[in-house]
Amino acid sequence: MKKRVTSWHAIGAQIAHFRKYVGVTQAGLADQLCVSHDKMASIEQGRRPVDLALAAQIDEYLDTKGALAVAVAKIPAREKFPVLVADLVEIEQVAVSILSYEAQVVPGLLQTEEYMRAVFNCRYPPIGRGMLDDWVLGRLERQKVWEREDPPGANFILEETILRRPIGGREVMRAQIRHLLELSRLDCLGLQIMPADRVPHAGLDGPLELLENPDHDFVAYLEGQRVSSVVDDPDEVSIYQLKYGMLRSQALSPAESTHLLDELLGER
Repeated sequence: MKKRVTSWHAIGAQIAHFRKYVGVTQAGLADQLCVSHDKMASIEQGRRPVDLALAAQIDEYLDTKGALAVAVAKIPAREKFPVLVADLVEIEQVAVSILSYEAQVVPGLLQTEEYMRAVFNCRYPPIGRGMLDDWVLGRLERQKVWEREDPPGANFILEETILRRPIGGREVMRAQIRHLLELSRLDCLGLQIMPADRVPHAGLDGPLELLENPDHDFVAYLEGQRVSSVVDDPDEVSIYQLKYGMLRSQALSPAESTHLLDELLGER
């Protein structure tokens, strides 16, 4: 698979160029900025984003007249997220409808910060603390889609097993379930639970997301082990729409799903 070149590669190359111009080593710059040598190496290689505060520090130390901070501020929104979800984010931010089925974890758009940190901490190989913080900020930024003046109409189907897997511990999971209940009260959002014993089951092939853009064209987003893809072929998307329709009919109704969430909290 061809490596995707992003704006971060250009910014990393600029940082390397400016520090060499003033005669500073990569390790020396890292020490001056109080960041790890590995982090600075990743930044210069374009493998890691640079937050605005760090860009301003680098500008000040290398006397680059604010050039790096300006460049970071202009980074396209989709490049502020992990590569696997960059395509999804670009479509998501303007979507007029979102239909999601998830089998392993609570969907990112519905996660509490504590739950998402626990999910990222489950990744293997592990990710560093700095990258984890960047990803959490990116995911929280994605969730602002619910604050739009015209938020997307959405429906989420979650496997029951997700709610019984105490990622982050039982208290984190209980807080996550409470958050799901709060979100389910939004006029724009429907929430359904797929019972663990449901057969037949139309979603055994894995997670699925369908997004509708302002022109009312649909795309499907599929994600697996370290791979993801956006499908825009109308014939293929039509199949995924039929699949999602079947999933909705097989899952508990929104009212039944709310009842189950209350039961899991011990409130019924």
